[in-house]
Amino acid sequence: MRGIKRPATAYANPLFMSSPQARPLRIMSEYLEPLDRLEALKVRSTVLFLGSARIDPRDKTSPLTRYYWEAEELAYRIARWAIPRRPQGKNFVVCTGAGPGIMEAANRGAARAGGKTIGMNISLPHEQAPNRFVSPELSFIFHYFFMRKFWLISRARAVIAFPGGFGTLDEFFEMMTLVQTEKIARRDVVVILYGEDYWRRVLDLDALVRAGTIDARDTRSFRMFSDPKTAFDHLKTRLTPFLDGKKGTPLPSGLC
Repeated sequence: MRGIKRPATAYANPLFMSSPQARPLRIMSEYLEPLDRLEALKVRSTVLFLGSARIDPRDKTSPLTRYYWEAEELAYRIARWAIPRRPQGKNFVVCTGAGPGIMEAANRGAARAGGKTIGMNISLPHEQAPNRFVSPELSFIFHYFFMRKFWLISRARAVIAFPGGFGTLDEFFEMMTLVQTEKIARRDVVVILYGEDYWRRVLDLDALVRAGTIDARDTRSFRMFSDPKTAFDHLKTRLTPFLDGKKGTPLPSGLC
């Protein structure tokens, strides 16, 4: 009948879609949309860089500034090595949380090598834009921290934690928990703490061993390095077997 406004379909109703009742749909969309895009672009595996957003490459006074440029160099080496190794898709694509600091440095290094680079941003009250080195087609924005964490980790064959604060520690310890509980097999991921002087001051994991709250074996789930070449040589040795299609799977099995 004329004059009667047609109602919107449920999925086109912004009031409903932003309601608590529609939360499962929003969560599902943050799983399915990245999955669809990563599959379409044939991203099989990633190398995840973690680290402080507060490290400014223009700061000549901070002792942490060097880590920006070392993250840039390490990401450059990884991307330059990985780009030709695409038997069935893109392997070991550099991935970050898309922000400034160490994240920008890693995206910058991969872009310098001519590689695609992933940025997984989070919507916050004070909006932050992805850094300019993230490939536009691999730029993601999440509302839910736990969905962002899932995608940061799920295709990671290596996780490299540069000096950082609460966020870096949270993501590093979440990875360690997944490995400790065998949700991710130790053989399926390479974990590095980069910047041994920094991490030795910040973390005393031997104290946890002495207290009996973790096993000594847990401290052997990662390695520490302090220069890009040595870290890259270790990564190359550990990651190369995944390229033959016999070791590991595109997604660590515990997260499937």
